[in-house]
Parts: sequence; structure tokens; C-alpha cells
Amino acid sequence: MTKTASTPKVSILVPIYNVEKYLKQCLDSVVDQTLREIEIICLNDGSTDHSLQIVEDYARDDDRFVIVDKKNSGYGDSMNLGLKKATGEYIGIVESDDYAERDMFENLYDLAKANDADVVKSNFFYYLSAENLNTVCSLVNSDEVDRIIDPRQNRYIFYEQPSIWAGIYRRAFLEQNGIDFLPTPGASFQDTGFNFKVWSMARRAYFSDKAYLHYRIDNEGSSVKDIAKARFVYEEYADIEKYLREHGALEELGGTMEFAKFGAFYWNLERMPKKLAEEYLPVVSEEFLTAERNGLLDFAIFDQRKAKILQTIMYSPERYFTLRRVYRLRDLLAKCVKRILPTKQRVKNCLKRVANLLPAYRQQQFALHVNENALNTLDQIITRLDKVEKRLADMEKCNNEQESSHVNS
Repeated sequence: MTKTASTPKVSILVPIYNVEKYLKQCLDSVVDQTLREIEIICLNDGSTDHSLQIVEDYARDDDRFVIVDKKNSGYGDSMNLGLKKATGEYIGIVESDDYAERDMFENLYDLAKANDADVVKSNFFYYLSAENLNTVCSLVNSDEVDRIIDPRQNRYIFYEQPSIWAGIYRRAFLEQNGIDFLPTPGASFQDTGFNFKVWSMARRAYFSDKAYLHYRIDNEGSSVKDIAKARFVYEEYADIEKYLREHGALEELGGTMEFAKFGAFYWNLERMPKKLAEEYLPVVSEEFLTAERNGLLDFAIFDQRKAKILQTIMYSPERYFTLRRVYRLRDLLAKCVKRILPTKQRVKNCLKRVANLLPAYRQQQFALHVNENALNTLDQIITRLDKVEKRLADMEKCNNEQESSHVNS
């Protein structure tokens, strides 16, 4: 049986709700951490599948496990119970449909201790399990890794993806600043408030460019995929505003909060079907009109496009969907141009190579047959170019071999 140290270096919170499909991969990655002095706090939020049984099987052989089994009350309430239960010097989070590299918590803990950091965050992987594909997501600029920074002096950090599970937090720092989760039953986006509170209070944050946590993005049961839960973003930001006011930071960080709020609201608006967006739009409009009346909105933070979108939502919400169509068309055209220009260059290169080859093949007919009906999309053009370029490469190779044989003879 694996035994824990008297005072764990890191308490790892694992929130669990009906994740039997992924849970063993998650727990294996936590149990196998190279940092042995850990506490594994599993928070079962009333699962109705076999999740609890799986956790209990692991706990029989490893006394580093602490199991909290309770009725379903939501992610925020579960995490707050975990924070109260934790005894480690630092707090880490591994959500039960994700998994971590073996050296994640040892490396993050060593960085935290070496730099006396309140928070250590790392890059992470977007993980597509169906394709076993991992793509690194970088959180900060390359010149701000491997050193202590103050988030208030680097405001863009507030606008990055929360990724609260890609780091560790000094437990004393969280407790001294009253940082916890909004315990809204059935809610989503509850990492939003926790993340903003952390950055608003941290003075010693350290970022690593290593990636350790594999964040699964193809779990259809993930709450973030439930568009109907977008309304909970409003509650998160209401809680953030309350927190900043209580801690005397609203005047300094109010504009930052509103800009981050716009990003969250707009992201949800963009992914909603029109009917749902029409219901959501008046809420967004009134939210920012209120912020403006309270002197919290700073348009100087916004670029021209974002300012135009927000002003339309606030003052002319009936025009929002027209503006959305315009911007979507512009974005589509920009993507097409981005693809067409390199393709045009490929065509030029092919024609140049054809011109170089023709003198050596005067007796051979060489033609590029372009069928307009068959090439009615850019993808088909690129596919045809792939075939043309392969044929040219074969012919160039043959031509070079013939020239070489003439020289040798």
C-alpha cells in the first residue's frame, strides 16, 4: 500500500461526475506521479454510474486517497469542499476526464518552491482522444516564461483561457485571500471566477512553457458544450465584481473585468443558434449598459472591431445579427485569400517547371487539362495541383537521370 507523508506537498483535487469512461486514465496518471508526497482528494458529486466504485478500488491500495461522496450539488460546491479538505502546501486540479504527465506536479512544485510563487502555471495539451492527438496551447508570451511576473502589470493574462487545472496554487495564498468557487448548482463556467480572483490577488506568478495536462476536448458530456448554460457566465462575473469590491480592487481592475466579460459573453453569442442568441442578447446589452453607467467600461482597452461589436450590442442590438453576418463573411474571405495566394504561387511554380521541361520533351505531348466543372472548389484545385506537382517531380527526376547519363557517356 502507498502511504502519504504527514504534510503533503500538493493536494490534487479530482472533481467527479459520471465519468467512468475516462476515470481510470485520469487516476492512473495521478497515482503514478513522480512526486510521491501528494494527497488525492476525489470529489464524487452524486455520480449515478460506476465512478464511485472505481475510486474506492484505487483507495484500497493507496492511502493517499481522500474520498468525498455527496449528493449532487455542482462543480463549484464540490471544489470548495475539496479546498477545505486539502492539507497540502499547494493545491492542484486534475479533472476526471483529463490526465497528467507523470512529472507534472513534481516539476511545478519545484518551480513554486524555487521561486516562492503564489501560482505556477504551465502550458497544456488540447487532447482529441478519438484521434489520440495532442496540440500544445501556450498561455503567455515567450518572454514572460521562466520568471516571476505580477498579473496586474501583465493584464492580458486575465484574458487567456482559465485552464485552472494547468497549475498549482499555494494553499495559504488561496485561504488568505478568500479565493474559492461560486457554488451554483448545475452551473457551468465556474473556473471563470476562480481564475480571475487568483490573477487579481497574485503578486508572484510563474509560468512554464512545458505542457503537462492533457485537456480532453471531445467529451460530449462536458458542461461547457451545453450552450443553454451560457447564462451562468453572468453569475460568475457578478461574483467577480462583488469580490473585487470587497477587496478594494474594483477601481483598478474594473475595466479589465469588463473586457474579459465581453470576451466570455461574445464567445457564447457566436456559438449560439440565432433563436437562443436573440434571447441572450438583451441580457448582454443591459449588462454592459449598467457597466458603463457605473464607470467600469473602458473602450480604450478594446480594439476597433471589438469596440464596434460591443457598441452595437449596447446601443443597437437589433443590428447585431447583420453585423455578425458581415464579420463572418469578412473572416471567410480572409481565410479564402490566405489559401488562394499560396495556391496561386504553386500554379506559377508548376508553369515554370513545365517551361523548363518542355525543351527536353518536344516529342512528348504535355498538357494540363483544366476542367472548370471539376475544379469548382479550391480544395479540388489543390488536389489537382498535388497530382500535377507529383507528375512534374517524376518527369524532372527522369530528365535529370537522362542528362546525367549523357554526361557520363
